[in-house]
Amino acid sequence: MIKYIHYFCIHFIVFGCLHAQNGHLYNPAAAGISESKLDRYERFLDSEISAGKMAGAVSLIQRKGQTAHFEAIGYSNLSEKQPINKDQIFYIQSMTKPVISVAFMTLYEEGHFLLTDPVSMYLPEFDSLEVMQLKYDDDGTVSEVEYVAPRQPVLIWHLLAHTAGFSHGLGQNEYDQKLFELLYETTHKTIKDRVKALLSYPLMGHPGKQWNYSASPDVLALLIEYFSGMPVDRFLQQRIFDPLEMTDTGYNVDMDDEHRIAGLHQPGENGQLESAEEWSASQNNTVFGGTHGLYSTASDYAKFGQMLLNGGKYNGHRIISRKTLELMTENHIEGLPYSPGQGFGLGFGVSTDVSDSKLPGSVGTYYWSGAFNTYFFVDPVEEAVGILMTQSYPYTNFYGTKLRQFLYSAIDD
Repeated sequence: MIKYIHYFCIHFIVFGCLHAQNGHLYNPAAAGISESKLDRYERFLDSEISAGKMAGAVSLIQRKGQTAHFEAIGYSNLSEKQPINKDQIFYIQSMTKPVISVAFMTLYEEGHFLLTDPVSMYLPEFDSLEVMQLKYDDDGTVSEVEYVAPRQPVLIWHLLAHTAGFSHGLGQNEYDQKLFELLYETTHKTIKDRVKALLSYPLMGHPGKQWNYSASPDVLALLIEYFSGMPVDRFLQQRIFDPLEMTDTGYNVDMDDEHRIAGLHQPGENGQLESAEEWSASQNNTVFGGTHGLYSTASDYAKFGQMLLNGGKYNGHRIISRKTLELMTENHIEGLPYSPGQGFGLGFGVSTDVSDSKLPGSVGTYYWSGAFNTYFFVDPVEEAVGILMTQSYPYTNFYGTKLRQFLYSAIDD
C-alpha cells in the first residue's frame, strides 16, 4: 500500500489554499494551476506504481515563481519497500548535459573562445580525426569501409549542438557497440582519458551535416578544464552549485547520504519493475564528464531550472546572461533531420512548432532527460518549470510527455 504524506490546508482570502509538506510551502492557486486537475497527475503516477510500471517518483512543478506541486509517491527501492522521499538522490545521467553546457558558456562570456572556433585550436588531437564512410552493395550489405578527412573542422558550437559527427555508443549497430565498449566498458581515470578514447574512434559523419546524439559534452568538460585551469567538479561547484545552493548535486555522494540514493529498477520477466543491479558508483568517481555522471535531487535541479527561467539569475546570483541563454535556446539545427516540431539548441532540446510536435507546451520550451528516466523542461512563455525524477531503465520518453500533458491541462488562468 502506497503511503502518502498528508498535507493540510489553510484558507486565505487572497491566496486560496496554501499547502505545507515537510516544511515546503506550495500554492497551486497563486501559480495559476487548478489543484483538482493536478490531482489527475498524482492519480496517474499512483496508478502506474500500483500496476508495477513505476517504482516511485518525485515530481515538482513551479509556475510564476510559485511551487504548485511537490510530491514523493511510491518507493525508492522495491525490493525493500522503502518509501520514496522528497530529498531522494537520483543518478540523473544525461541531465548532466545541460548543466555542463551552461557552465561551459560562462567561459564563453569571459571571452575564452568563439563558438565558430575550430576545437583543434585548443585540443590539437582534433586535427587527426577521420570520418568512417560505408559503401553498400545492391542488396544493402556493406561492401567497403573507407576513412576520409572531415570536409570541415569540428567547431565548438558543433559540440554543443551534437552536430560534430560523434556518436554516443548507444545504438545497436556494430559501430556504436564498439564505441560503447571504448567509452563505458573501459576503465578511465579522468575525463581526458575518456575523450582520448572518443577521439581514437572515427566520426560517424561529417561535422555540421547531421544531428546525432553524442558524447561531445565530454569534450566540453575537457575544454572547461583547459580554459579554467581547474577540475570540472570544482568548476561546477563554484560556478553553479554553490551560488544556487544545490547542496545535493555532484559526481560523488557523501557517505552520510548514501541511504538517500534511489534504487535502480528494470522490468522483470512478468513485465513489472523489480530492483536491478546498479550501473554506477556513488563514491570515488574521478571522471567528471559532460555526458553523464551527476547525482541530484528534484529540488536541487528545480533551482537550476528556475535560474534558467529567470534568464540566468537566481537568489541574487547571476550565473549566465539572459542574452547568452537566448542564444543557447534557439534552434541551431534547422534543415537537419530531427523530431517533428522539435529542434536543438546549444545544450537543450527546443520546441519549434507545437502543432507539428503534437506535444502540449509553447514554442521556445527547452528540455532534456536522463537515461534512468529523469526529466525536466523550462517554458518561458508560461513561466513554468517541470521536474520528474524516477530511476529505471530502459529509457522511455513516456513519463516526460505525461508530465507535460497533465501540467498544461491544469493551467487555470
